Amino acid sequence: MAKPDGSIKGPEMEQVIEKENEVISFVIDKMKDGFSLDAFKKNYAYFSKDLCDVTEFDFITYLYLFFDDKKMPHMAELIKWGTLQLVTYDLIMDFKKVLKKSLYDKLIEQAFQMAPPYLQLYSFMMHTKKWPMLCLTMREWDNVETIKSFKEYVEVHYPKLKSTILIGQVNNWPKYRRRV
Repeated sequence: MAKPDGSIKGPEMEQVIEKENEVISFVIDKMKDGFSLDAFKKNYAYFSKDLCDVTEFDFITYLYLFFDDKKMPHMAELIKWGTLQLVTYDLIMDFKKVLKKSLYDKLIEQAFQMAPPYLQLYSFMMHTKKWPMLCLTMREWDNVETIKSFKEYVEVHYPKLKSTILIGQVNNWPKYRRRV
């Protein structure tokens, strides 16, 4: 929420603590057969990751290479430096407004083939979450209902994409990295 001085207000401390406690309880519950501090740290690091964050870097790399390949090196540099200060998803939404439709469509079409499912995850997260708690953790993804909801969302909002492929990409994100 924006304050009168224009700054953005983040989540309340209680909201952050609640999220952390959810992940901690989830990890402890997953480890009830045998607990070790090393395994806890590893599982906590995995299940607390925001899927939008972990897919964003490779998506930015895809964007950079896409524009560089189109002989638009200044746009590629805009991507490289602009995404340090802006949410990449917001930049893509502006691209939709200013790029030629054919170029934008090609950008999105090729993203499905050459980039992680960042756009689909981010738009799903925006559809299902409320500010300021905008994140989609691996703990949340580890729920059949979340995956089912994502599948339905993708089929409505991205009908040309195979939802099962996107789900597989998200499920394999720690091992998965597209070659661009």
